[in-house]
Amino acid sequence: MTGADNGEIAEGAKGDEVVTEELFGAPAVSVFGQKAAFVERDSYLAFIGAARGAGFEMCADLCAVDYLGNTQRPLPPGVVGERFEVVVNLVSLSAHGRLRARVQVPESDPCVASLFSLYPGTEAMEREAYDLMGIRFDGHPDLCRVLLPDEWEGHPLRKDYVVARVPVQFKAAQPGVTR
Repeated sequence: MTGADNGEIAEGAKGDEVVTEELFGAPAVSVFGQKAAFVERDSYLAFIGAARGAGFEMCADLCAVDYLGNTQRPLPPGVVGERFEVVVNLVSLSAHGRLRARVQVPESDPCVASLFSLYPGTEAMEREAYDLMGIRFDGHPDLCRVLLPDEWEGHPLRKDYVVARVPVQFKAAQPGVTR
């Protein structure tokens, strides 16, 4: 997708037109036949519940994106971009369809509702988003680090994370061994 000068979604790649519509109360776009809804954080759980009730029986993926320094990304009219975004990919096996929900999450309060009550399989995905990006999920049954040690400071997939502060220990070279 390419953005217009004002940052709104204008036209899809290779001339595929973007269709703007409303889906379960949220603005949505369709590019190349795939729908993406831009869900308000306050109505996120209700939106996902409505999608589940409409036949999206599987949550294939949940991840977080850090848009630090990318304020001109394409968004539909009325959607205000925040630093973080939680992206949920839902699948309808019965209708052979996909739906992507995109939720803007502010840096000052990086928190959204947990989807665990609707899709228990999101438990590990939400923990990973918390561990690596620092997004908290209200109502999660065990929101703790899953990949990094408990004493780890910071969230290494954030774009402002200082990579050089991670201590790297190399194996000692064995004397007299050449390769």
